[in-house]
Amino acid sequence: MAKVEEPAAPPPGGAVGDEQLTEAAAAASREAAQRAAPELEAESLGDYLRAWFVRVKSGESSSLPVIGGLLLITILFQSLNSLFLSAGNLVNLLIQGSAYMLLAMAEIFALLLGEIDLSIGFVSGIGGILAAELVKQQYGWPWWAAITVALLACAGIGLLHGTLISRVGLPSFVVTLAGLLGWQGVMLLVLGKGGALPINDKIFNDIASASLSPVASWIVMILIVAAYGLRAWLHDSRRRSTGLVAPPASFTLLKIAGVAASGVVLVLICNTNRGVRIPIRGVPWVVLVVLAVLVLWTFVLNRLRSGRYVYAIGGNAEAARRAGVNLARIKTMCFVFASLTAGVAGLVYASRLRSVSTALDGGKLVLYAVAAAVIGGTSLFGGRGKPSNAIIGGLVIAAIDNGMGLQGYSAAAVYVVTALVLLGAVTLDALARRGRTYGK
Repeated sequence: MAKVEEPAAPPPGGAVGDEQLTEAAAAASREAAQRAAPELEAESLGDYLRAWFVRVKSGESSSLPVIGGLLLITILFQSLNSLFLSAGNLVNLLIQGSAYMLLAMAEIFALLLGEIDLSIGFVSGIGGILAAELVKQQYGWPWWAAITVALLACAGIGLLHGTLISRVGLPSFVVTLAGLLGWQGVMLLVLGKGGALPINDKIFNDIASASLSPVASWIVMILIVAAYGLRAWLHDSRRRSTGLVAPPASFTLLKIAGVAASGVVLVLICNTNRGVRIPIRGVPWVVLVVLAVLVLWTFVLNRLRSGRYVYAIGGNAEAARRAGVNLARIKTMCFVFASLTAGVAGLVYASRLRSVSTALDGGKLVLYAVAAAVIGGTSLFGGRGKPSNAIIGGLVIAAIDNGMGLQGYSAAAVYVVTALVLLGAVTLDALARRGRTYGK
């Protein structure tokens, strides 16, 4: 707790001294409010940006470093190979990074608690195997039923892990490490040594390989931007009208314009012909899958009471317990959501490869998931992070993998570079925490 200093004695004249003290207190209050939340004092876009800059200087850099790093990576790889920013490669990068983004969103649920889940790589494989097995001609399940059962099974795995961690009291590292080994063993038992399980369902395979038509891509983009814009405007307007904290209207419009511009750029890139023998255009379905998961978990963490409890536990578990939060229930819920999201990632991964095999490296996938979450801005110490961090971090991981692949670098070089980027992200996180501590 910061030390509270006694105010200086008022100078002769009494009233003048009181007035100076009042002005000093008001100035200190404004500075503290700006550090805590720029919306508290901001009445215009300029005020908001200045207050935001104060927060950045105090150590709350948010996703700025990783966005800057992504721009540097893009410039570097484009200078080395002009194909990096081609439409075909960018769309391939999105498809390639989709599994990393989904797995990172899964890992964020554990990291927000200050825990870790090492099992999600092979849990995703279990989801892919189960769905692929059920759509085989031998069983003939429809794709939607097979996917539903696979996701429920993954959620059940998360329930098992969460129960052992939250109610039995076992460390999450040990439980999920056992899950990593155990579920890998289950995969080997089902597939056999060196075995592979092809996916024979067209719709299942289309999840990661098919695209919307160019016209449908524009329609979907317009609907998404309109829904986001309407919700953002109504939400901020309602808060302003009731006197609650909200950004100025100009900033809300700027956010909506930014989302619209991003959507237009994405559709323009995806609608560019990227086929070799036949034309291929349109936004890949998998982009919509990732977006749907992002919207769902953002809503859960930001709008639901249980989501706010997750941040409270990660920030101070004992204080949350004393406030009446059911720690066991919330922790179990987080591990269920983590395994469920890992199951979605496994379905996407299997769809992209059109099969599930023992070549699936769950250990590498979970390490990439942790790296993507932390690189994107999620704290390893709990209490700070959001699903959108997984999108940014997953793009960084995919960009490194993709760009170095275009240059013909070995897997060893990719691992080394990824490790350095991860180390840099963790260092920035530690420095930011130190800056916020010293700033108090």
